[in-house]
Amino acid sequence: MKKLLLLSFVIGLLVRCDSTNNSTNEGQISFGVKDSLYSEVIGEQREVWVYVPEDADGKQFPVVYLLDGRGHFYSVAGMIRQLSTINGNTVLPEMVVVAIANTNRFRDLTPTHVGDSTNVSGGGDAFTKFIRDELMPYIENKYPTANHRTMIGHSLGGLMAINTLINYPEMFDNYISIDPSLWWDDKKLLKESKKALDEMEFDGKSLFVGIANTMPKGMDTTRVASDTTRNTNHIRAILDFSQTAFANLQSGLNFSWKYYDDEDHGSVPLISEFDGLKFLFSWHRFPKWSEIMDTEKSVDDLTQLIVSHHEKISSKFGYEVLPKERQINTIGFTLMNRGMSEKAYAMFDLNIRNYPDSPDAQESMGDYYVAQEDTDKAIGFFETAIELGADDAVKKKLDELTKTDN
Repeated sequence: MKKLLLLSFVIGLLVRCDSTNNSTNEGQISFGVKDSLYSEVIGEQREVWVYVPEDADGKQFPVVYLLDGRGHFYSVAGMIRQLSTINGNTVLPEMVVVAIANTNRFRDLTPTHVGDSTNVSGGGDAFTKFIRDELMPYIENKYPTANHRTMIGHSLGGLMAINTLINYPEMFDNYISIDPSLWWDDKKLLKESKKALDEMEFDGKSLFVGIANTMPKGMDTTRVASDTTRNTNHIRAILDFSQTAFANLQSGLNFSWKYYDDEDHGSVPLISEFDGLKFLFSWHRFPKWSEIMDTEKSVDDLTQLIVSHHEKISSKFGYEVLPKERQINTIGFTLMNRGMSEKAYAMFDLNIRNYPDSPDAQESMGDYYVAQEDTDKAIGFFETAIELGADDAVKKKLDELTKTDN
């Protein structure tokens, strides 16, 4: 009976996991939606592509704002989905992705004007105000977002990410700047950044910089520092910024950077996004399975391990984050199958305390008591599960128990 219950749960879990794929409709796979809003600041309609995690009812999620949206939407949203849900991954939190499509990239992603009057560069300030004053309120009103934001930009987008950190630091908690064009306008932003990193406080802010190999053949990152040719202007500016940021950690900025010798300017975004997101959310991964299943760990120690981990996540996000019900259920049934019934009970009890209105939490505790051959308590939990809206499978379990009991 115990093995049958566990097998039934595992099969059900696999079916539910498979159903978390984005919806399909007549042969098409849906992954995100296209949305738009009119910007009074810029004076044009702006398109955004939005990805929302599955099973979002009643939940709120951190948000990633992605520049050059059409080019990076699928890779970033897919990566976040893979590392937050697939195969039980908790490397990253589930997040909403807002990818901003370009209309005039050269205008929007340059913070200062360079060239003659016919040049449209230098609209970065207006673009930033569009994000802050129009796009963010729109997204927060329409989608299940939390007040924890990350900005990702590549090339000129990377330039804008650093410009936002330096000049509008309150807008985002995290920044990923990929091979940023810090050479722009005679390195004006680079010079401003050095001053800001020395004088300002960036407590609570994190930045990851990814650097491509854009040097001429035969050059390396040591030799390039003393080079003065135009060919190395791009990478020299980025290395200069990164070394300055690393030397000024007293600013409170949580900073890391990485040089990718095998990647060029076009190929570096994907790996930088991967490494950058892992750096920004290095504190998010759930405790290792070996810790959870440690036979030397007491019931209280196991519960505290899980609770304290989520208290840390809640502190980082600024709002309460509870352990995922399905994940705790999986742990509970695994512990039960391994004969650690007291720990299994603690997991099912934790779910009931966190999700008192969940029929699944009540059903799982009922399954636990069936395995303990305590029919009366099992019936009680199955009845509560049904009252909360459990499906016919629970009713069938209850019928079988009441027949047996009679």
